[in-house]
Amino acid sequence: MQHASKIDSFVEETKFGNWFLRTATWKTHVLCRALSDLQPLMPARPQGYQRILDVGCGFGHSFGEIAKRFQPAQIIGMDADPGLQERAGEQAGLCSAPVDLVEGNAAKMPFPDNHVDMVFCHQTFHHIVAQEAAMAEFLRVLKPGGVLLFAESTKRYIHSLPIKLLFAHPMEVQKTAPEYIAMVRAAGFDLPDERISTPYLWWSRPDIGFLEWIGVPVPAKREETLVNAVAIKPLATPTA
Repeated sequence: MQHASKIDSFVEETKFGNWFLRTATWKTHVLCRALSDLQPLMPARPQGYQRILDVGCGFGHSFGEIAKRFQPAQIIGMDADPGLQERAGEQAGLCSAPVDLVEGNAAKMPFPDNHVDMVFCHQTFHHIVAQEAAMAEFLRVLKPGGVLLFAESTKRYIHSLPIKLLFAHPMEVQKTAPEYIAMVRAAGFDLPDERISTPYLWWSRPDIGFLEWIGVPVPAKREETLVNAVAIKPLATPTA
């Protein structure tokens, strides 16, 4: 019997998880909130982003937001789920920009080097088992000067009891915010501190924001539950 390698493994989402990814809460408070947090961190880019790769596009709810905010000539929606066309086909058809759907694994993507202007990886990386390989692929497929928009929940959030009960993730690969930042930098991306954000949003807290709602101040010292980063592929690869 053949077993899937680490690079090929895929953790299927739960029924609750698939339901949640189609809710207004997900679209407004998770997806749009992340994009609005990331955009001010992005460098000026007069030439825009002609080809954008959405890694782990799920049901495709990001397509319309990507098209509206960045006006690309093409969006590539990639996901490891074998039912990608059925899941994301409707949103791809509704999008104002052309969308190509590609079933594939982020750790070995079927694209040539220097192929896209932006990689959008939103709430996807914590599903990936071969994380270092996937980050190397992000760098490879980006054009020099291309942008990685990286928005992730951290180990503190994924290992919390409600998330363990309701969603499915590869628990052994989860990382803290500093560990994710270190991984992005180690892959070869340019990522200064000023292009990093760690919002402590209500849905990412163990109490789902209840303590703040009743007047308890948000703790200044805490283990971060989210990390958002805008990383750039250098124009030239440093030589040894």
